[in-house]
Amino acid sequence: MSDEKDRFKHVSYLWDETEAAKLAGDEVALLLYRSNLLGADLRLTNYGGGNTSCKADAIDPLTGDTVEVMWIKGSGGDIGTLKRNGLAALYVERLRSLKNIYKGIEMEDEMVELFNHCIYDLNSKAPSIDTPLHGFLPFKHIDHLHPDAAIAIAAAKDGRQITHDLFDGKIGWVEWQKPGFDLGLQLKACLDENPGIIGIMLGSHGLFTWGDTAYESYINTLEVIEKCAIYLEENYGKKGPVFGGQKIGSPEKSQREAQAALLAPILRGFCSSEKHMVGHFTDDARVLEFINSNDLDRLAPLGTSCPDHFLRTKISPLVLELAPDEDLSDPAALKERLAPAFVAYRQMYTDYYETCKHPNSPAIRDANPVIILYPGIGMFSFSKDKQTTRVAAEFYTNAINVMKGAEAISEYTSLPRQEAFNIEYWLLEEAKLQRMPKPKALSGKIALVTGSAGGIGKAIAKKFVDEGAVVVINDNDAGRLEKADAEFLAQYGKDAYTTALLDVTSGDDITNAFHIAALAFGGVDIVVNCAGLSISKPIEEHTDKDWDLLYDVLVKGQFKVTQASVGVMRKQAIGGDILNIVSKNALVSGPNNAGYGSAKAAQLHLSRLNAAELGADKIRVNVVNPDAVISDSKIWEGDWAAGRAKAYGVKVEELPAFYAKRTLLDKIILPEDIANACLVFVGGLLSKSTGNVLNVDGGVAMAFVR
Repeated sequence: MSDEKDRFKHVSYLWDETEAAKLAGDEVALLLYRSNLLGADLRLTNYGGGNTSCKADAIDPLTGDTVEVMWIKGSGGDIGTLKRNGLAALYVERLRSLKNIYKGIEMEDEMVELFNHCIYDLNSKAPSIDTPLHGFLPFKHIDHLHPDAAIAIAAAKDGRQITHDLFDGKIGWVEWQKPGFDLGLQLKACLDENPGIIGIMLGSHGLFTWGDTAYESYINTLEVIEKCAIYLEENYGKKGPVFGGQKIGSPEKSQREAQAALLAPILRGFCSSEKHMVGHFTDDARVLEFINSNDLDRLAPLGTSCPDHFLRTKISPLVLELAPDEDLSDPAALKERLAPAFVAYRQMYTDYYETCKHPNSPAIRDANPVIILYPGIGMFSFSKDKQTTRVAAEFYTNAINVMKGAEAISEYTSLPRQEAFNIEYWLLEEAKLQRMPKPKALSGKIALVTGSAGGIGKAIAKKFVDEGAVVVINDNDAGRLEKADAEFLAQYGKDAYTTALLDVTSGDDITNAFHIAALAFGGVDIVVNCAGLSISKPIEEHTDKDWDLLYDVLVKGQFKVTQASVGVMRKQAIGGDILNIVSKNALVSGPNNAGYGSAKAAQLHLSRLNAAELGADKIRVNVVNPDAVISDSKIWEGDWAAGRAKAYGVKVEELPAFYAKRTLLDKIILPEDIANACLVFVGGLLSKSTGNVLNVDGGVAMAFVR
């Protein structure tokens, strides 16, 4: 096996004979194993891209006869994470018999509905449009992938001849054709005309390879892609410098990120003109090579070739006319300068739609760019959620690789606009979009919750992620933040959140947290001031240090975080929410509580003042007043619990019941209760409310707002 690994330099050989031996005799299990290995290497295919299949004998439950069944990745799946429930299973004979009723290209979409009549497994995923492409080929195992190295040849002006010469006629060629029944017939015709070929290149699209076993298909796929990659590698720089050579240079990484963080909220505001978008930024070396080149202006407008690319990136990117060292400190001036570029892009996209649409085309979708290139700095992407926007950036990086390879060996050719439109606004694609789950209450929203590594803050952050938001979780305790990081990663995955070490008394920490939010997600929509501490002492024991600490964290910290958030929200110009987690103590006078209670009262009135000032910016400021939230609270780990127990003449362990008993509802308040109150304010139902106070204390009559 080590010999196999060593002979591949441009793809990853991951086959484990021991693991595969455990699956011997189960062709479907081997299909899943092979698929997951192929999907693990982004040089072979990207998230959601490509398709894999196998054909195996099975018992027909209706007749008891042995029949041939094809198992294939179902619609909308991802081969890297594919499981058995993501497969479609169809009778091969029934699928092939559909040729008898096929009347031509105008019947393409109708054929997809007929795939359902070929279903073998009643638990099948919906069959994808690629089903006939696999079904009409006779091979037991088939891989259809979108590797950059192969698409570079497929998208080259001389791609057919290069393919023939490179593989000595062992790889067939089928010109561009929208995926569907007709393309399946063309693949079979290509094989019939070229017996003995080991694969087929699809013009501007991708690669088909196969084998009689899962391993034969796997190794054939790797060998073909490896050969394509070696060929490209040997040709880089032969015709001339890559992408025509470097036109501009880039500042060092920290400066690139500083520029990107300043600009991202402004770009996000423009891209969110129809609905809130989440951003992503990358300054990957491959991106910089392209955006800093002489050929950027020629190649970028051409758009992408592979359907999987432009379905996620739109037909072409927006290229910013900004210098890498541009002064970005004046948001108003910057918006004025960038606005015409966005107007022009939206008009270009609208013209593309109007020129190419059919009588039954779906309505035009969001006309804003998905990919934005900032020469010298990097690439931004904006889409409905973090995973989608990250994947869009990965796909455009693939497109860059394709352009680089095609230009090295020939001349890059993109898909004609009409063909691209026919894919983007395909009724079957529209149906797939309509089947997707409806957006959650906070989809497209970005939240920063201070003190969110534990207690109330963590509960709020989790509630927001559950409702579709992405969150910046943070704490001033690195160890606590590390534990929260691991917890969020295991529960939600990497695209749901990011982390920042944040002490709200530190201006540098605050600046850095919003810098991280801008780079990770494009800005911020919801800021929850939740970080806090408590000191309970009689007045004679209170020190200046106690007083200063309480006011620095609770009052000044809230003010400084709010101040920073307003700067970002004004850049975006799409409104926002600031929630301040205050306390019943802002309204109720209790014993041994002068410093904490007065600081909470200051937080409450500061919230009112901010609400009055920020309404013109459509920034809402509201307050949630908890009481006695003891579970998972860092406040209750220290002297506060002992101080409150002493003040009320009870034992520390009796505090939860004591607090519940004094409420009208006789309820213990949990972090999740506060999180639910926060969602009420930011979830859309109270979008016309600001300056409000919501008590979540079980009912404390003395704390009623009046």
